[in-house]
Amino acid sequence: MDTYDLSALRPRIPSPLEPVEDERFGRYGLTLLLKRDDLIHPDLPGNKWRKLALNLRAAGGRPVLTFGGAYSNHLRATAAAGRLLGFPTIGVVRGDELAGRPLNPSLARCAADGMRLEFVDRAAYRAKHDPAVLAELLGRAPEGTCVVPEGGSNALAVEGCAALGRELTGRADVAAVACGTGGTLAGLAAGFGGRTLGVPVLKGGFLGSEVRALQEAAFGGPRGDWWLDERFHCGGYGRTNPGLDAFAQDFEARHGLAIERLYVAKMLLALVSLAEEGAFAPGTRIAAVITGAP
Repeated sequence: MDTYDLSALRPRIPSPLEPVEDERFGRYGLTLLLKRDDLIHPDLPGNKWRKLALNLRAAGGRPVLTFGGAYSNHLRATAAAGRLLGFPTIGVVRGDELAGRPLNPSLARCAADGMRLEFVDRAAYRAKHDPAVLAELLGRAPEGTCVVPEGGSNALAVEGCAALGRELTGRADVAAVACGTGGTLAGLAAGFGGRTLGVPVLKGGFLGSEVRALQEAAFGGPRGDWWLDERFHCGGYGRTNPGLDAFAQDFEARHGLAIERLYVAKMLLALVSLAEEGAFAPGTRIAAVITGAP
């Protein structure tokens, strides 16, 4: 696995850790640090690089089949990696009704990078882990195709994200990350020497069990001191509201940094709210992981 060369991708590792002056933290004696994982790579930013790197090494240049929705950053990153490293990619997209429509910008980018898009109905997509469904998909893929799960979250991804925690150890007391499938949180918490906050961007209350299962698969059991705050999904996955938009615009004006709304803004909103609630002791250094750009 370790012999497959990813050096052509030239990631910026470790990513920068930038202190920012923000009175909403300073008034409580807190320090806010931005872990700029969005600067790792222009086409595989943030947790997409960390979750894909070991999976790509394991694939060793063979075709990769993976899954995502119509606006999946994971699909875009996988397609970009295929273009840059020269291996075929297949993207299984949720929603067969999209097959006859013009491609949105995200899927158009995937196609331009050489990804073969396969649209499936939502029932089949939910059953993507069923061996029969997976066998049917692989039957239409090139021989030797490797499967990477939705969002890239598997044991290899979790191991890759543990490096993020190691980069922050000794430099922060609390690390915070927005969560979709839970893989980044599972790895970050395992590698980090402090406490780790996960902010789910979708509702349902299931993420805790997913994180525990991922740590079990990667490390054989639980790792790290982590917790979830599920109050900041703003209606569910892919959703925002006027309050979140106003918060993100204000943060951008304060710090001159464009904020991605569906993940990063929700995590930052959670941190400001928790600071106001007295959740962090004075002197705490809080590292907010910027997992992607708008």
